[in-house]
Amino acid sequence: MSIFSDVPQAPPVAVFKLTADFREDSHPQKVNLGVGAYRTDDCQPWVLPVVKKVERLIVEDASLNHEYLPILGLPEFRSASSKVALGDDSAAIKENRVGGVQALGGTGALRIGADFLRRWYNGTNNTATPVYVSAPTWENHNGVFADAGFKDIRPYHYWDAAKRGLDLTGLLDDLEKAPEHSIFVLHACAHNPTGTDPTPDEWKQIAEIMKRRKLFVFFDSAYQGFASGSLDKDAWAIRYFISEGFELFVAQSFSKNFGLYNERVGNLTVVAQDNENLTRILSQMEKIVRTTWSNPPTQGARIVSKTLNCPELFAEWKGNVKTMADRVLLMRDQLKAKLQALGTPGTWDHITQQIGMFSFTGLNPKQVEFMIKEKHVYLMASGRINMCGLTTKNIDYVAQSIHEAVTKVQ
Repeated sequence: MSIFSDVPQAPPVAVFKLTADFREDSHPQKVNLGVGAYRTDDCQPWVLPVVKKVERLIVEDASLNHEYLPILGLPEFRSASSKVALGDDSAAIKENRVGGVQALGGTGALRIGADFLRRWYNGTNNTATPVYVSAPTWENHNGVFADAGFKDIRPYHYWDAAKRGLDLTGLLDDLEKAPEHSIFVLHACAHNPTGTDPTPDEWKQIAEIMKRRKLFVFFDSAYQGFASGSLDKDAWAIRYFISEGFELFVAQSFSKNFGLYNERVGNLTVVAQDNENLTRILSQMEKIVRTTWSNPPTQGARIVSKTLNCPELFAEWKGNVKTMADRVLLMRDQLKAKLQALGTPGTWDHITQQIGMFSFTGLNPKQVEFMIKEKHVYLMASGRINMCGLTTKNIDYVAQSIHEAVTKVQ
């Protein structure tokens, strides 16, 4: 009898199970709209040209070695990452109250922030502090905060299924009713999975209540630049909240906007009230990192750092990011047009009103099952699709498949 005999079998991670099922499917017209990764119009992963260029520069740099980085990470990467999120003219940066922690992707940034908040936010060992995540949200949000030790994780209204858009009334009501000092995880842009973001005026309403109710803001920024093609536009909410005097965290990921999925490059930007507070916060985060991964890896951070800190490379990167964003916008326009041309029941305006990598189609679980089993088009059970999986070669087939799902399955 093994000492591990009582260990239960964990369910597979849904999006990776979907990818595995797709790979085993031999159907010639199969389409993978599940995993959130950019694909070219040939449905291939894209290594950004600027990334290839910087990788060559790193290889040829004889001054580089493999010594340990500081516990909090590559300094020039951390500062450049925070500057991208907060802007060149950020008052908070000029006032020396912004710091960063290099992390293992956006997930690592969320986890370090969650661990710190559980230990030190609004007192010590705050396992009972409510943490609010949007309904729906990226599945890892619940797991990260639960594993960090938080016992009270609650949903807040976000998606209005009837109008296929933001449930602003429900969201604002949840903010008003939340206990003071509750923690809210907000998607900075390109909300995952709905692709639906508040407008600037709606963000202002959200900020007003959060400030008045003394609620803590933890932004998840996984798609800056990728959503609209503009770094500044996609960071608008973060910068507005800082201008309103919030202390906050921003979990940044460079998986999507640099195409560095397997390098796990992330940063936790900390905006504190002043430098003295920042210094103490980072000292405790250093202790958390030390017992979590001890020191972060260098390769991905060097690629991002060299790109962000060189004006010419930075400009080239912004062009690469816009290329990706523009292709996604094109696929949105074409999918909506094709569904309308087919006379597919319902409104499909939400396809182009949403933004970023994902679209919340509105397909129900039975229709999703039909898409997968009958049409070999793989998407999440929620009806979320990755717009990057659409190409000029498969979009007609996908549109026809959606049309059949909607008209044949209720």
